[in-house]
Amino acid sequence: MNEIIIDLMDVNPRDFFGSKNDTIELLKKYYPKLKLIARGNQIKAYGEEELLEEFDKRFEILLSLFNKYNKIDENIIETALTSEDSNPVTKFDHNEVLVHGVGGKKIKAQTPNQQRLVELMRKNDMVFAIGPAGTGKTYTGVALAVKALKEKQVKKIILTRPAVEAGENLGFLPGDMREKLDPYMQPLYDALRDMIPAERLEDFIEKGTIQIAPMAFMRGRTLDNAFVILDEAQNTTHSQMKMFLTRMGRNAKFMITGDPGQIDLPRRVTSGLKEALLVLKDIKGIGMLFLDDKDVIRHTLVKKVISAYKGIENNPE
Repeated sequence: MNEIIIDLMDVNPRDFFGSKNDTIELLKKYYPKLKLIARGNQIKAYGEEELLEEFDKRFEILLSLFNKYNKIDENIIETALTSEDSNPVTKFDHNEVLVHGVGGKKIKAQTPNQQRLVELMRKNDMVFAIGPAGTGKTYTGVALAVKALKEKQVKKIILTRPAVEAGENLGFLPGDMREKLDPYMQPLYDALRDMIPAERLEDFIEKGTIQIAPMAFMRGRTLDNAFVILDEAQNTTHSQMKMFLTRMGRNAKFMITGDPGQIDLPRRVTSGLKEALLVLKDIKGIGMLFLDDKDVIRHTLVKKVISAYKGIENNPE
Protein backbone atom coordinates (compact mmCIF):
# COMPACT_ATOMS: atom_id res chain seq x y z
CA MET A 1 0.00 0.00 0.00
CA ASN A 2 1.30 3.47 -0.92
CA GLU A 3 1.92 6.03 1.82
CA ILE A 4 2.49 9.77 2.14
CA ILE A 5 3.44 11.71 5.26
CA ILE A 6 2.47 15.38 5.55
CA ASP A 7 4.17 17.57 8.15
CA LEU A 8 2.16 20.43 9.63
CA MET A 9 4.71 23.22 9.59
CA ASP A 10 4.02 26.24 11.82
CA VAL A 11 0.58 24.87 12.70
CA ASN A 12 -0.71 23.92 16.14
CA PRO A 13 -1.95 20.33 15.63
CA ARG A 14 -4.67 20.73 18.27
CA ASP A 15 -6.06 23.83 16.51
CA PHE A 16 -5.95 22.11 13.14
CA PHE A 17 -7.20 18.62 14.02
CA GLY A 18 -9.52 19.62 16.87
CA SER A 19 -9.66 18.14 20.36
CA LYS A 20 -11.41 15.00 19.07
CA ASN A 21 -9.71 14.79 15.67
CA ASP A 22 -12.83 16.32 14.08
CA THR A 23 -10.88 17.43 11.02
CA ILE A 24 -9.66 13.90 10.31
CA GLU A 25 -13.21 12.54 10.61
CA LEU A 26 -14.41 15.14 8.05
CA LEU A 27 -11.52 14.34 5.71
CA LYS A 28 -12.44 10.66 5.85
CA LYS A 29 -15.91 11.50 4.54
CA TYR A 30 -14.37 12.98 1.40
CA TYR A 31 -11.69 10.29 1.04
CA PRO A 32 -13.30 7.04 2.25
CA LYS A 33 -10.83 4.94 0.23
CA LEU A 34 -7.82 6.38 2.07
CA LYS A 35 -6.64 5.40 5.50
CA LEU A 36 -5.83 8.61 7.41
CA ILE A 37 -3.95 8.77 10.69
CA ALA A 38 -3.04 11.94 12.62
CA ARG A 39 -0.11 11.74 15.04
CA GLY A 40 1.60 14.73 16.58
CA ASN A 41 2.23 17.30 13.86
CA GLN A 42 1.95 14.76 11.05
CA ILE A 43 -0.80 13.15 9.06
CA LYS A 44 -0.21 9.83 7.33
CA ALA A 45 -2.31 8.72 4.37
CA TYR A 46 -2.40 5.23 2.85
CA GLY A 47 -4.03 4.20 -0.40
CA GLU A 48 -3.79 4.26 -4.19
CA GLU A 49 -1.06 6.50 -5.61
CA GLU A 50 -3.35 8.63 -7.79
CA LEU A 51 -5.72 9.29 -4.89
CA LEU A 52 -2.83 10.12 -2.59
CA GLU A 53 -1.51 12.70 -5.07
CA GLU A 54 -4.90 14.38 -5.22
CA PHE A 55 -5.20 14.32 -1.43
CA ASP A 56 -1.72 15.86 -1.06
CA LYS A 57 -2.63 18.80 -3.35
CA ARG A 58 -5.99 19.36 -1.68
CA PHE A 59 -4.46 19.19 1.79
CA GLU A 60 -2.01 21.93 0.82
CA ILE A 61 -4.98 24.13 -0.13
CA LEU A 62 -6.65 23.27 3.18
CA LEU A 63 -3.56 24.35 5.12
CA SER A 64 -3.47 27.64 3.18
CA LEU A 65 -7.12 28.32 4.00
CA PHE A 66 -6.50 27.45 7.65
CA ASN A 67 -3.61 29.92 7.80
CA LYS A 68 -5.73 32.63 6.14
CA TYR A 69 -8.86 32.15 8.28
CA ASN A 70 -7.04 31.08 11.44
CA LYS A 71 -9.77 28.47 11.87
CA ILE A 72 -11.07 25.29 10.29
CA ASP A 73 -14.61 24.02 9.88
CA GLU A 74 -16.68 21.89 7.53
CA ASN A 75 -17.24 24.77 5.09
CA ILE A 76 -13.50 25.46 4.80
CA ILE A 77 -12.77 21.76 4.33
CA GLU A 78 -15.42 21.52 1.63
CA THR A 79 -13.97 24.56 -0.18
CA ALA A 80 -10.49 23.07 -0.12
CA LEU A 81 -11.54 19.59 -1.22
CA THR A 82 -14.18 20.41 -3.84
CA SER A 83 -13.27 23.81 -5.32
CA GLU A 84 -12.75 23.82 -9.08
CA ASP A 85 -10.05 26.48 -8.65
CA SER A 86 -6.53 25.09 -8.41
CA ASN A 87 -5.91 27.51 -5.55
CA PRO A 88 -9.03 29.26 -4.21
CA VAL A 89 -6.91 31.10 -1.64
CA THR A 90 -5.46 33.45 -4.24
CA LYS A 91 -8.82 34.35 -5.74
CA PHE A 92 -9.45 37.08 -3.18
CA ASP A 93 -7.96 38.71 -0.12
CA HIS A 94 -9.24 36.70 2.85
CA ASN A 95 -7.28 38.98 5.16
CA GLU A 96 -9.27 42.14 4.45
CA VAL A 97 -11.23 42.91 7.60
CA LEU A 98 -14.40 44.85 6.85
CA VAL A 99 -15.33 45.45 10.47
CA HIS A 100 -14.01 44.49 13.89
CA GLY A 101 -17.20 43.26 15.49
CA VAL A 102 -18.30 42.55 19.03
CA GLY A 103 -15.61 40.84 21.10
CA GLY A 104 -12.99 41.60 18.48
CA LYS A 105 -14.65 39.34 15.90
CA LYS A 106 -13.15 39.95 12.46
CA ILE A 107 -15.87 40.33 9.86
CA LYS A 108 -14.49 39.41 6.41
CA ALA A 109 -15.70 38.33 3.01
CA GLN A 110 -15.91 34.54 3.21
CA THR A 111 -16.11 33.61 -0.48
CA PRO A 112 -14.83 34.99 -3.81
CA ASN A 113 -18.30 36.28 -4.68
CA GLN A 114 -18.64 38.05 -1.35
CA GLN A 115 -15.32 39.78 -2.06
CA ARG A 116 -16.62 40.74 -5.51
CA LEU A 117 -19.61 42.26 -3.73
CA VAL A 118 -17.23 44.34 -1.61
CA GLU A 119 -15.40 45.50 -4.73
CA LEU A 120 -18.64 46.29 -6.58
CA MET A 121 -19.78 48.52 -3.71
CA ARG A 122 -16.50 50.42 -3.91
CA LYS A 123 -16.95 51.07 -7.63
CA ASN A 124 -20.72 51.68 -7.76
CA ASP A 125 -23.24 53.67 -5.74
CA MET A 126 -25.98 51.11 -6.35
CA VAL A 127 -25.50 47.34 -6.27
CA PHE A 128 -27.90 44.42 -6.60
CA ALA A 129 -26.78 41.27 -4.74
CA ILE A 130 -28.86 38.28 -5.82
CA GLY A 131 -28.69 34.76 -4.46
CA PRO A 132 -30.25 32.07 -2.27
CA ALA A 133 -30.44 32.03 1.52
CA GLY A 134 -27.17 31.75 3.38
CA THR A 135 -24.92 33.30 0.75
CA GLY A 136 -24.05 36.26 2.98
CA LYS A 137 -25.75 38.96 0.91
CA THR A 138 -27.33 40.80 3.82
CA TYR A 139 -24.55 40.13 6.30
CA THR A 140 -21.85 41.42 3.94
CA GLY A 141 -24.01 44.42 3.10
CA VAL A 142 -24.53 45.30 6.77
CA ALA A 143 -20.77 44.94 7.37
CA LEU A 144 -20.07 47.37 4.52
CA ALA A 145 -22.67 49.79 5.91
CA VAL A 146 -21.15 49.67 9.41
CA LYS A 147 -17.68 50.14 7.91
CA ALA A 148 -18.87 53.20 5.97
CA LEU A 149 -20.46 54.66 9.13
CA LYS A 150 -17.38 54.05 11.28
CA GLU A 151 -15.14 55.63 8.64
CA LYS A 152 -17.53 58.63 8.40
CA GLN A 153 -18.19 58.01 4.71
CA VAL A 154 -21.92 58.26 5.53
CA LYS A 155 -23.88 59.77 8.41
CA LYS A 156 -26.49 57.07 8.80
CA ILE A 157 -27.47 53.52 7.94
CA ILE A 158 -30.99 52.74 6.74
CA LEU A 159 -32.14 49.12 6.56
CA THR A 160 -35.51 48.20 5.12
CA ARG A 161 -37.57 45.18 4.10
CA PRO A 162 -41.02 44.81 2.58
CA ALA A 163 -43.24 43.42 5.35
CA VAL A 164 -45.12 41.18 2.97
CA GLU A 165 -46.58 38.85 5.58
CA ALA A 166 -48.41 41.79 7.17
CA GLY A 167 -49.17 43.51 3.92
CA GLU A 168 -47.25 46.51 5.29
CA ASN A 169 -50.33 47.15 7.40
CA LEU A 170 -48.92 46.39 10.83
CA GLY A 171 -51.64 47.96 12.91
CA PHE A 172 -53.37 44.71 13.83
CA LEU A 173 -50.25 43.33 15.54
CA PRO A 174 -49.85 43.86 19.33
CA GLY A 175 -47.27 46.22 20.81
CA ASP A 176 -45.71 49.50 19.75
CA MET A 177 -44.33 50.10 16.25
CA ARG A 178 -40.90 48.70 17.02
CA GLU A 179 -42.38 45.53 18.55
CA LYS A 180 -44.57 45.12 15.48
CA LEU A 181 -41.57 45.43 13.17
CA ASP A 182 -39.08 43.27 15.05
CA PRO A 183 -40.18 39.88 13.66
CA TYR A 184 -39.65 41.12 10.08
CA MET A 185 -36.41 42.95 10.78
CA GLN A 186 -34.78 40.31 12.99
CA PRO A 187 -32.09 39.20 10.47
CA LEU A 188 -30.94 42.82 10.18
CA TYR A 189 -30.77 43.20 13.97
CA ASP A 190 -28.84 39.93 14.20
CA ALA A 191 -26.19 41.16 11.78
CA LEU A 192 -25.88 44.52 13.55
CA ARG A 193 -25.52 42.87 16.96
CA ASP A 194 -22.53 40.94 15.63
CA MET A 195 -20.82 44.18 14.65
CA ILE A 196 -21.85 46.86 17.16
CA PRO A 197 -21.96 46.50 20.99
CA ALA A 198 -25.53 46.39 22.33
CA GLU A 199 -25.50 49.74 24.18
CA ARG A 200 -23.92 51.59 21.26
CA LEU A 201 -26.34 49.99 18.82
CA GLU A 202 -29.30 51.06 20.97
CA ASP A 203 -27.88 54.58 21.10
CA PHE A 204 -27.48 54.66 17.30
CA ILE A 205 -31.10 53.52 16.88
CA GLU A 206 -32.44 56.02 19.41
CA LYS A 207 -30.63 58.89 17.68
CA GLY A 208 -31.68 57.76 14.20
CA THR A 209 -28.10 57.09 13.09
CA ILE A 210 -29.27 53.56 12.32
CA GLN A 211 -32.84 53.25 11.09
CA ILE A 212 -34.66 49.96 10.54
CA ALA A 213 -38.08 50.31 8.97
CA PRO A 214 -40.47 48.72 6.47
CA MET A 215 -40.61 50.10 2.94
CA ALA A 216 -43.76 52.08 3.61
CA PHE A 217 -41.63 54.43 5.73
CA MET A 218 -39.37 55.25 2.75
CA ARG A 219 -42.09 57.01 0.79
CA GLY A 220 -41.54 60.74 0.29
CA ARG A 221 -38.01 60.76 1.71
CA THR A 222 -34.74 61.76 0.08
CA LEU A 223 -31.92 59.66 1.50
CA ASP A 224 -28.71 61.72 1.60
CA ASN A 225 -25.37 60.74 3.18
CA ALA A 226 -26.68 57.25 3.90
CA PHE A 227 -25.84 53.63 3.30
CA VAL A 228 -29.21 52.07 2.48
CA ILE A 229 -29.95 48.35 2.23
CA LEU A 230 -33.18 46.97 0.83
CA ASP A 231 -33.36 43.35 1.97
CA GLU A 232 -35.71 40.64 0.64
CA ALA A 233 -36.26 42.82 -2.43
CA GLN A 234 -37.92 39.96 -4.34
CA ASN A 235 -41.05 40.79 -2.33
CA THR A 236 -41.33 44.35 -3.61
CA THR A 237 -43.88 45.29 -6.24
CA HIS A 238 -43.13 47.42 -9.31
CA SER A 239 -44.27 50.62 -7.56
CA GLN A 240 -42.40 49.84 -4.33
CA MET A 241 -39.12 49.17 -6.12
CA LYS A 242 -39.41 52.29 -8.26
CA MET A 243 -40.28 54.35 -5.17
CA PHE A 244 -37.29 52.98 -3.26
CA LEU A 245 -34.73 53.44 -6.03
CA THR A 246 -35.78 57.04 -6.57
CA ARG A 247 -35.19 57.89 -2.88
CA MET A 248 -31.45 57.99 -3.56
CA GLY A 249 -29.90 61.29 -2.52
CA ARG A 250 -26.44 62.83 -2.54
CA ASN A 251 -23.52 60.80 -1.21
CA ALA A 252 -25.71 57.71 -0.84
CA LYS A 253 -24.91 54.04 -1.30
CA PHE A 254 -27.77 51.67 -2.13
CA MET A 255 -27.57 47.88 -1.86
CA ILE A 256 -30.52 45.75 -2.93
CA THR A 257 -30.50 42.09 -1.90
CA GLY A 258 -32.92 39.34 -2.72
CA ASP A 259 -33.64 35.80 -3.86
CA PRO A 260 -35.94 35.60 -6.91
CA GLY A 261 -36.57 31.96 -5.99
CA GLN A 262 -38.40 32.91 -2.77
CA ILE A 263 -41.11 35.35 -3.81
CA ASP A 264 -44.02 35.68 -1.35
CA LEU A 265 -46.09 38.09 -3.42
CA PRO A 266 -49.63 37.18 -4.53
CA ARG A 267 -49.91 35.40 -7.85
CA ARG A 268 -49.84 37.57 -10.96
CA VAL A 269 -48.00 40.33 -9.06
CA THR A 270 -44.66 41.04 -10.75
CA SER A 271 -41.62 41.10 -8.47
CA GLY A 272 -40.05 44.55 -8.46
CA LEU A 273 -36.65 42.91 -8.12
CA LYS A 274 -36.99 40.74 -11.21
CA GLU A 275 -38.21 43.72 -13.20
CA ALA A 276 -35.41 46.00 -11.96
CA LEU A 277 -32.73 43.48 -12.92
CA LEU A 278 -33.98 43.60 -16.50
CA VAL A 279 -34.65 47.33 -16.71
CA LEU A 280 -31.40 48.52 -15.07
CA LYS A 281 -28.87 45.94 -16.30
CA ASP A 282 -27.15 48.28 -18.76
CA ILE A 283 -26.98 51.43 -16.61
CA LYS A 284 -23.47 52.56 -15.74
CA GLY A 285 -22.94 52.99 -12.01
CA ILE A 286 -25.24 50.10 -11.10
CA GLY A 287 -23.51 46.82 -10.24
CA MET A 288 -25.14 43.40 -10.23
CA LEU A 289 -23.78 40.25 -8.63
CA PHE A 290 -25.31 36.78 -8.65
CA LEU A 291 -24.28 34.49 -5.82
CA ASP A 292 -24.98 30.75 -5.79
CA ASP A 293 -24.85 27.69 -3.57
CA LYS A 294 -21.03 27.79 -3.57
CA ASP A 295 -21.32 30.96 -1.46
CA VAL A 296 -23.49 29.40 1.24
CA ILE A 297 -21.70 29.72 4.57
CA ARG A 298 -24.31 28.16 6.81
CA HIS A 299 -24.38 24.45 7.64
CA THR A 300 -23.13 22.44 4.64
CA LEU A 301 -26.54 20.75 4.43
CA VAL A 302 -27.96 24.10 3.25
CA LYS A 303 -25.92 23.79 0.05
CA LYS A 304 -27.33 20.32 -0.53
CA VAL A 305 -30.89 21.52 0.11
CA ILE A 306 -30.47 24.38 -2.40
CA SER A 307 -28.98 22.00 -4.95
CA ALA A 308 -31.80 19.48 -4.48
CA TYR A 309 -34.51 22.11 -4.95
CA LYS A 310 -32.68 23.52 -7.96
CA GLY A 311 -32.96 20.09 -9.57
CA ILE A 312 -36.74 20.06 -9.05
CA GLU A 313 -37.14 23.63 -10.34
CA ASN A 314 -35.06 22.91 -13.43
CA ASN A 315 -36.93 19.69 -14.17
CA PRO A 316 -40.59 20.20 -13.20
CA GLU A 317 -42.92 17.28 -13.69
